[in-house]
Amino acid sequence: MVLGMVGLGALGLALAPKLQSGFDAVLGAAASKDPTGLTGLLPGGGGFRYYSVASSVPERGPADYRLTIDGLVERPATYTLDALRALPQTRIVRDVQCVTGWRVPATPFEGVPLFRLLDAAGVRPEARAIRFTCFDGTYTESLTLPQARREDVMVALNMQDKPLSHAHGGPARLYAAPMYFYKSAKWLSGITLTPEVRPGYWEELGYDVDAWVGKSNGRDDAPTV
Repeated sequence: MVLGMVGLGALGLALAPKLQSGFDAVLGAAASKDPTGLTGLLPGGGGFRYYSVASSVPERGPADYRLTIDGLVERPATYTLDALRALPQTRIVRDVQCVTGWRVPATPFEGVPLFRLLDAAGVRPEARAIRFTCFDGTYTESLTLPQARREDVMVALNMQDKPLSHAHGGPARLYAAPMYFYKSAKWLSGITLTPEVRPGYWEELGYDVDAWVGKSNGRDDAPTV
């Protein structure tokens, strides 16, 4: 009997990642097609919550994903997913903190440091900020140029040591490690250099443009970043 229980326990551990992956896929698909936003209240895998401000989000992969860099740059560029993966990558392990209160500790992200893409594009002197757009057709975000050049800001391709799923904003999303998670725009498709900051989707609705964890949105409970 004990051996049977041990065997079942081992089987459960072996199947857990597959079961969780399946749960993530089902919940993510429901969230991406939910115009009410109610699925965003459901718990996801590993403590994450799923949010989408669009009624539906198309899935993209290596065949049709594109990331454009344009605006105030000398060399506009378009990257495929394979081209992004071929660039030097970095890995960051930080807590993910949502402004609504939930947190996922010690979450690894891997991807291309944003400053590398900016350097390759040749930022013009009059550029002061970046506007990020997403292939959901709705969400936008922004960073100042100094914020975007931080070493802990990247175009993320992996999370928790596996490729970003569609539900988590894949195949590529912005990841701004020291800021609340709404700054880390999912389904990233455009990086546009601008002369000034243009507030993003949630900032137009009242969230802080500078979203340092613990030092914004009415909070003062973390060291200055």
